[in-house]
Amino acid sequence: MILYLASGSPRRAELLQQIAVPFTVLPAPSIDETPRSAEAAVDYVRRMAREKALVGQARMPTPGAVLGADTAVVLGDQILGKPADDTEALAMLTQLSGTSHQVISAVCVCSEGRQAVRHTVTTVQFRPFEAARLEVYVATGEGRDKAGSYGIQGLGGALVESLSGSYSGVVGLPLEQTVELLEWADIPYWQID
Repeated sequence: MILYLASGSPRRAELLQQIAVPFTVLPAPSIDETPRSAEAAVDYVRRMAREKALVGQARMPTPGAVLGADTAVVLGDQILGKPADDTEALAMLTQLSGTSHQVISAVCVCSEGRQAVRHTVTTVQFRPFEAARLEVYVATGEGRDKAGSYGIQGLGGALVESLSGSYSGVVGLPLEQTVELLEWADIPYWQID
């Protein structure tokens, strides 16, 4: 069965490649990513993953399974999305400095009229940083397209003091849950030629 990745994220593609899953990338789904009133962060992330997979399913050129995913950084009750600009990125990182926050990552697979969603919640503790140091990181541009304005798999890894949960979930695709859903949809991994 063909697997389609409904995401423009190079990090999600790299994580699927890491477990040797053949897939085809579909254009990133354009959906309204506004949280609903009083929607819990976990529910929001699961809904986003599901909606992305469903939009991807409608775009499949041939029958197959579609994987959609979403990740959000949550500080208290506040969902920190992707920054609009460097000023917002600096504000987010300043909020996160010296604190712990949650990274919620969800994955949805739609296959043969069925769908299943799984998620992870990871606690990330940031080291305390002075504004000048955070400005240097923001200037690298690494966090511009990432929830919470940082990339743990790159330069942003230096911001992190500790992590409890799924590293791959923080990157953008929780592999344990992804493998579970691939097995559910009968899609093989470790397909090494």
